[in-house]
Amino acid sequence: MRVLLISPPNESAITKVMGTTGPPLGLAYLASMIRGDHDVKIVDAVAEGYDLENLGRIIRSYDPELIGLTATTSMMPDAYETVKVAKKINENVKIVLGGPHVTFLPEVTMQECPQVDFIVRGEGEHTFKELVDSLEKKKDLKDILGLSFQHNGRVINNPPRGPVENVDDIPMPAYDLLPMKKYRAGKIEFGTVITSRGCSFNCIFCSSSLQFGKKWRGHSVARTLEELSVLRKEYGKREIEFLDDTFTLQRSRAIALADEIRKEGLDITWTASSRVDTFSPEVACAMKKAGAHTVYFGIESGSQKTLDFIGKGITPAKSEWAVRNAKKAGLHALGSFVIGFPEESPEEIETTIKFSKKVGVDLAQFTIATPYPGTRLWTYALKEKILVTMNWRKFTTLDPVMKLKYLTADQITKALRTAYMKFYLRPKMLLLDLIRDKGFVFKKAMRFLANEILQKLK
Repeated sequence: MRVLLISPPNESAITKVMGTTGPPLGLAYLASMIRGDHDVKIVDAVAEGYDLENLGRIIRSYDPELIGLTATTSMMPDAYETVKVAKKINENVKIVLGGPHVTFLPEVTMQECPQVDFIVRGEGEHTFKELVDSLEKKKDLKDILGLSFQHNGRVINNPPRGPVENVDDIPMPAYDLLPMKKYRAGKIEFGTVITSRGCSFNCIFCSSSLQFGKKWRGHSVARTLEELSVLRKEYGKREIEFLDDTFTLQRSRAIALADEIRKEGLDITWTASSRVDTFSPEVACAMKKAGAHTVYFGIESGSQKTLDFIGKGITPAKSEWAVRNAKKAGLHALGSFVIGFPEESPEEIETTIKFSKKVGVDLAQFTIATPYPGTRLWTYALKEKILVTMNWRKFTTLDPVMKLKYLTADQITKALRTAYMKFYLRPKMLLLDLIRDKGFVFKKAMRFLANEILQKLK
């Protein structure tokens, strides 16, 4: 079959601010699963700067029999528009959607966009391959685990598929089908790698453990080194971002991988994420010696009450400890903070903003609590009837979509801007910015604020 995989056109706030986007690795994994038996092409419309008209020309030229799309919640309207363009060009082309949003809302998705033929739920590689093979051979679809499809006006949800036990069995992403030169921040080209799947934790705002399972599964060190070598030697990527939910969940593996990167002399610089309670001085030192420059911590809040509501299982003191050890090893620390939980008070939000400055992180990311489908926060918002919109474009973590107990939508939006201003526009940060980072932090902060202001003036 001729299969076209598409990351639909979308202009997110992050893309506007940072001027870049990352590779759609999910599509690259799907392509690698079927390319031996089928013709497959990937179009990353975001990276290429394509609009729907451009996509239409590609669809006409390639004439696919199956089109696969992946989209986050805020990108769903863009996915729907792409589907409509494809069906207008060829009403017989089959359309399949995947990703966390459609995994948890298959009926809603097909109601909102009846032109969608199939939905792949959960980890998609094996389900997708079985779907493509079955369509080519005109076999029954009822035995494909993890598949949803329309039949006689009804949505049929086949039983779920369990997570892949040995993730080394999944082929390496088809990087050669992506516009690898397009993934850059300024003059720096970067690559992305996922070395593990699954999360044993249960944070209220995260769907990862539901999408990829509670059991953590990591690639072997050898497999990971092979993939890093491909990115470094074949594509010239020296800057690497590890996209694992928690790169350090198995600390011994994180250290072993860092040691091998150093021994192999890969000459890469990189960043990875960690929970503050899966970090250690040993991990920090190993990462630094292997070329890591930044560790991303999910600190979330400075209020223990809020942390308990989230189900984070950490304390502010533990966050301070982790940041201190990261910086002692010579790593930059980036902290993620979330404000605007349903019963969070203005005082608790102020506590988080103050803590962002106290905890010692070099960079801070602030977002508004957003109830993505499948999360415990989504269930909570539906139960308490505080969800104020199902306009998926608003689910960006920069727009309030819940009715809060103590703050209005305008107040929480203002609190988000205030958080960025109070963190980045301190005299200390401006001085360090000018001395150490040559304006990088300040420029990014100011671009973010300018973008926010422009958005509000539209």
